[in-house]
Amino acid sequence: MGTQPKERFKEKLLQVMDQKNHWAWKHFSGGRITSVQLKIHFQQEYAVYIRDFPVFLSRIHGKNPPMEVRQDLAANLYEEETGGLTIKRSHPELFLYLMEGLGFKRDEFEDVTLLPASRRYRRWLDRMTLTGSWLEAAAVITIFVEGSVKDRQEMDLSMPEEPADPEQKILDHPLVKFHNVNPVYLDLVRAHHMIEGSHRIAAWKMVLNYVRTLSQQQKVHRALDHSLKNWIAYRNGVAQACKLTP
Repeated sequence: MGTQPKERFKEKLLQVMDQKNHWAWKHFSGGRITSVQLKIHFQQEYAVYIRDFPVFLSRIHGKNPPMEVRQDLAANLYEEETGGLTIKRSHPELFLYLMEGLGFKRDEFEDVTLLPASRRYRRWLDRMTLTGSWLEAAAVITIFVEGSVKDRQEMDLSMPEEPADPEQKILDHPLVKFHNVNPVYLDLVRAHHMIEGSHRIAAWKMVLNYVRTLSQQQKVHRALDHSLKNWIAYRNGVAQACKLTP
């Protein structure tokens, strides 16, 4: 079975990522959000995917994709689980350290009760990584979950970003500007700055280079589209729990 041209397929996936931009983000990145609302937001983020992101990567690696893909997944897993390429602490650990900077206790992130839409989104991520093909799972986890509305810009290699001072970006971070978090607690942001560009390129490469039939393209596109629908419902649920309005 033939395929649609790679660039057309890539564009369809990027159109999905263009929509990963929830209206509530302006609240969570602004100065009027309360500590109680932030805790709800971060508890759901941690329990839905941050804590177990290395597990998702491990499941995909265990599906035995091609060697090049296994190597990219292994590098990503090594960084997420150990911080070995950057700060030398796992990303879930760096997240909890950031929460301490906000004044939250670590035990407040244990046994988090998921909101209904959060539970559905998490079940979708489990379903994809446990029963989906490695291609579908890699697309969902490394492109959609790990990616953002900025993916189109980051994939446009013809317009490289000007080098940014990471410490200035940290000083401009909403948690520092609006919530007085000491910049020392933002090692997770530092780690992301150090490796995120290479991870985005690797994520798109492993999917685009190995989707070789029209059926595979359709399945990957459907998986991303379904991920978007689940994610929007999840973010709507968090916004509702925080009593936010558009």
